[in-house]
Amino acid sequence: DREAMFDVTVDFPRMKVAVATRDERVVEIRYLPLSSKVVFPRNPLAERAAAQLGAYLPDPDTKFDLPLAIEGTPFQRRLWQALCAIPRGRTRTYGELARELGGAHFDMSRAVGQACGDNRLPIVIPCHRVVAADGIGGFAHSTGGYLLEAKRWLLMHEAPAFELRP
Repeated sequence: DREAMFDVTVDFPRMKVAVATRDERVVEIRYLPLSSKVVFPRNPLAERAAAQLGAYLPDPDTKFDLPLAIEGTPFQRRLWQALCAIPRGRTRTYGELARELGGAHFDMSRAVGQACGDNRLPIVIPCHRVVAADGIGGFAHSTGGYLLEAKRWLLMHEAPAFELRP
């Protein structure tokens, strides 16, 4: 069963957020269906990750300061760094990031999408903030189902609150 791979799961409105740790680092965060089993923290780092994810639910400005194992190609690392610079409540398109990283052609936009989908540390590295030019785009190598609902929820959760003025 897939829950056995994770050291904790946290309930979110459209999914469970699962965290795996290894050698005192967070190695993976994954969105699982709501029907997934609950996993209580199996170590202190999992407990810390669960607390920070839990704080993010009422406060999307929560800062994560977890020790991360970031493994990827130089291109993926550059993209993931660019994702971390996207402010909460804002989005960028695959094409905008492709141009920023050195090319506006279709293959570069596709590479950006692939690298977003390959991000093993979502929420902390906010790949959900990348959208298609004509809509929400895919999420975690998926174009439908609970993963797209998760992306919609994350974007709405992080959207700036509108100030009501008299």
